[in-house]
Amino acid sequence: MSEAATSVEYDTGSSGVLCVVRERVALITLNRPEAKNALTLEMKESLYRLLRDLEEDPSVGCFLLTGAGDAFSAGGDTKRMQQEGKPPEMEDRQRQLRWEHAIPRMLHRSSKPTIAALPGAAAGAACSLALSCDLRIAAESAFIVTSFATLGLSGDYGGSWFLTRLVGPGKAREIYFTADRVDSATCLALGIFNRVVPDDQLAEASFALAARIAAGPPIALRFMKENLNRALDSDLDSCLQYEADRMVRGAMTDDYQEAVAAFSEKRKPRFEGR
Repeated sequence: MSEAATSVEYDTGSSGVLCVVRERVALITLNRPEAKNALTLEMKESLYRLLRDLEEDPSVGCFLLTGAGDAFSAGGDTKRMQQEGKPPEMEDRQRQLRWEHAIPRMLHRSSKPTIAALPGAAAGAACSLALSCDLRIAAESAFIVTSFATLGLSGDYGGSWFLTRLVGPGKAREIYFTADRVDSATCLALGIFNRVVPDDQLAEASFALAARIAAGPPIALRFMKENLNRALDSDLDSCLQYEADRMVRGAMTDDYQEAVAAFSEKRKPRFEGR
């Protein structure tokens, strides 16, 4: 990788994925605009390696996943699927898909906040990837579509789990069973999108949001995300016990002392993750 004055570019070869780290934001771009950023095996392998390596990089405070051109991603590359015909032996394909499922799992479980910025369509597996992120900001022309029913498939990449928790079981089932497009206004109303902005403002608005979050206290953000993920599956007493532990641990950090001092001095805190 090569370092510039304000950014670090990760060498991902010709995988179809770009990554630049700037202002503590790892901007990861699906970069096959001529194919609506349809996901290839090379892209999935690159995403896996980037998420794995950047998770351990202390210079990264937030992930921002987006797509080049006018789409987030069309999901699986259906042209290649048609050429390949039926999948290989069931056990081999299951093994491969379980490996691919590490990608949405990493986005969801990452100790760092994850944001998906949608310039356009997020379909199929790519819809699931967007749903696996903590936040979603979208252009007005963006939409999601599960697509699976139209392909004779049931769905993967955890989309059914993420969507059910975002919109509830009834609406999630409707979106899956019908495979209808869900436009940006509807996604915003349902809570699938956190923010919708004019198309030409998405890049700036999404990076500004990511940079604001990335500038926050790394330890507290990690504890916060652990609390929120635990709340999806645990009972209240378990969550209260976990919150108490993390709250006290947070109060023992240098970042907490810096935040208190900054508040008293009426300035912005400078967090260092200690």
